[in-house]
Amino acid sequence: MTNRDKYANLFIVVSYPVLIIIIAALSWGPGFLDWTDVAIFAVMYLWSGFGVTVGYHRLLTHGSFETKPWLRYTFAIAGSMGVQGAVIHWVADHRKHHAFSDKEGDPHSPYTEEGGALKGLWHAHVGWLWQYHATSDYKRYARDLYEDKTMLRIHKLFPVLLLLTFAIPFALGLLFTGTLNGGLTALFWGGLVRVTLQQHATWAVNSACHFFGKQRFATDDHATNVWWVAIPSLGEGWHHNHHTFPRSAEHGLKKGEIDASAALIRLLEKTGLAWNVVRIAPERQEAKLLSNQAPKAA
Repeated sequence: MTNRDKYANLFIVVSYPVLIIIIAALSWGPGFLDWTDVAIFAVMYLWSGFGVTVGYHRLLTHGSFETKPWLRYTFAIAGSMGVQGAVIHWVADHRKHHAFSDKEGDPHSPYTEEGGALKGLWHAHVGWLWQYHATSDYKRYARDLYEDKTMLRIHKLFPVLLLLTFAIPFALGLLFTGTLNGGLTALFWGGLVRVTLQQHATWAVNSACHFFGKQRFATDDHATNVWWVAIPSLGEGWHHNHHTFPRSAEHGLKKGEIDASAALIRLLEKTGLAWNVVRIAPERQEAKLLSNQAPKAA
C-alpha cells in the first residue's frame, strides 16, 4: 500500500469528525452550543458507546465476562442506541468477522475487495454496510442470543430504540434549558453528532485498524493497534491485541494502552456486577510475541 493511499484513507476516516470539532469550536455560545449540550453529548456518548464496546462486543459477542441478566439486557439496549444495528445482527456479523478475518467471507475486510487499496478501505469503513451488514446467518453465528426470548425482543425493538436515542437528548435539552432551542441543540449535538462520531470510531476499527498501526503478536490476519482510534472507540482500537486474544476483557494489554471499556469492566467486577472476567496471563502474552516466534522456513 502506497503512502498516498494511506493518507487518503486517513482523510476519509477522520475528516468528518475533525470537521465537527471545528464547527463546535466556532459555534460555542448559548445559541448553538453550550455546556448543557456538551454534558448531554458526553452522557449519551458513554451510554451508547459502552453499550457497543462492553455490551455488544466484549460481553455478548465474546463472553469476556459474566453479569446479571438485567445488566446484560441493559447493555443490549444501550448498544442498540449506538445506531450500529440490532443486537443479534451486530453480534452475528462480528463473530463471522472473526471466523474469516481478512479472508473471503469476512463482512468488512479491506483485503477481500478487488480494485485496489482505496476501494478496499472504503469497503471496510462504510461500503460493507450496503452489501453485507446484517446478512450473517444469526441462527448460526448468534444462536445463543436468538434463543434468548428477552434478547430477541430487544433485537426486534431496535426501531423504537433508534427513535429513543434521539428523543432522549432532545428531552434532556428541554428539561435543563426550558427552551425549544435548548432541546434542538441537544438533539443536534447529543443525537446526530454523537451518533456520527461514534459510528466513525467503530468503522475506523474495521478500516484503519487493518492498515495503520503496529503488530507485536504472531497472528494470521492484518489487525493492528492504532492509538488514535482507541481513544474515541473507548479501547477498541487495540484491535491487534483483541484479534490475538478475542475473549480478553481487556484490549489494552500493556501500560499506556488506554482502554476505557476495560476500566468499566474492572469497576463492575469490584462492585460484584461482573465475574469470571477473562484476562490474559503475562506468560501467555509473552509466548505470542513476534520476537519469540521461530523464523519461517525459506
